[in-house]
Amino acid sequence: MNYGHDGVSLYGRRAARQIQSDETVSRRHKPDFLLVILTAILLVIGAVVVYAIGPGITSGTNLSENYYSSKQLFAIGLGLIGFVIASRMPIKQWKILQTGVIVAAVIVAFLVRFVGEEINGAHRWMQVGGFSFQAAELIKLALVLWLAYFLTKRQKEERMSDATTLYWLGAVVAAVVVVVAGLQSDLGSAAVMMAIIGVSSYIAGLPMKKLSIIVVVVAMLATIAVVSTPYRRQRVATFFNPSADCQAEGYQACQALITVGSGGVFGRGLGKSVQAYGYLPEPANDSIFAIVSEKFGFVGSSAVVVLFMLLLNRIIRIAKAASDEYMRLLVTSVAVWLGVQMMINVGAMVGLLPLKGITLPFVSYGGTSIIFVMIAMGIVFQVSRYTDLQVVAESQASNGGRKLGKANRQPSVYRGMR
Repeated sequence: MNYGHDGVSLYGRRAARQIQSDETVSRRHKPDFLLVILTAILLVIGAVVVYAIGPGITSGTNLSENYYSSKQLFAIGLGLIGFVIASRMPIKQWKILQTGVIVAAVIVAFLVRFVGEEINGAHRWMQVGGFSFQAAELIKLALVLWLAYFLTKRQKEERMSDATTLYWLGAVVAAVVVVVAGLQSDLGSAAVMMAIIGVSSYIAGLPMKKLSIIVVVVAMLATIAVVSTPYRRQRVATFFNPSADCQAEGYQACQALITVGSGGVFGRGLGKSVQAYGYLPEPANDSIFAIVSEKFGFVGSSAVVVLFMLLLNRIIRIAKAASDEYMRLLVTSVAVWLGVQMMINVGAMVGLLPLKGITLPFVSYGGTSIIFVMIAMGIVFQVSRYTDLQVVAESQASNGGRKLGKANRQPSVYRGMR
């Protein structure tokens, strides 16, 4: 048998090349249960915190102390049902369902503006069976599904560099600005959606020059949205100097910083919250990270951030090992959705970003948010069952070209996203 200078047989090398031409094997295997564990921990933290501040946020009202915690548990129950259904649904089924999801999102987006309720000047919610439904959460899911389908199709057609691709993405960006930031006055959710569009397009291979055009347009539209709206101008001004008007426009920003600081290193404890008793606005949803800091201190709030980082790390790993581009883009979009929303919420509470009125995924009180992020996690969990398995070419080459058994097949190594 002939050997090369490195001691590997020429036959082994030919076998290795043959394997490299078709080395990815996709088959059903055990899913990533760490996703479930990390998600469950965050849900439990949120449920415990909402329960603990129940007496504070219901004081002075006719509501039961357990009113918010019972609704939170009900939402978690619905979210778990959504997770189970999504985690068992074949991924290809989402390509069929996406049209219905998109149509529903468009209908709800306009209904919430014209027949929904106005809260603090924003039209983001509508009452459905005694529960508030936030349209932006359904729109995020619809956007994730459409982007994965559209970008995958463009890749297969080798048209990522075409002008029509940029036009389509630009049209979606404009729709998000008009409907979410404009009609619904939800700039925070619009920012999350812009991030999903930008990152997913980059991962799919949109040329940087074209992506830069989208970024510039988004920046211009965001500037116009802020400058043209008095309360948004005030929020930006408050962000740069939150202590200038702590009794009026800067009240929530100041109270958030007070709440975070009052927790110290280890926190006040579960039953010793002060800020939930009418001092901190929206303590159960938009401002819940500040309450977490008050109750558990720097150590506890840092642990929550670490949990999010671990969860995002798992999701990104699944995206990198996804067996096809559609799955990869689906999971990538979910990672951006959760990651950017978490950063906006936490950043606003610690004074690093302007207040945006956006929930902390899994933790904040809010049924719509919990239900749709759990559906998104169900999709990721399903994809984790079909990550790539690679036959390691070098191992087969070193075995003289002998076929490797199942024991020698290993999970896919790191494959950088394009």
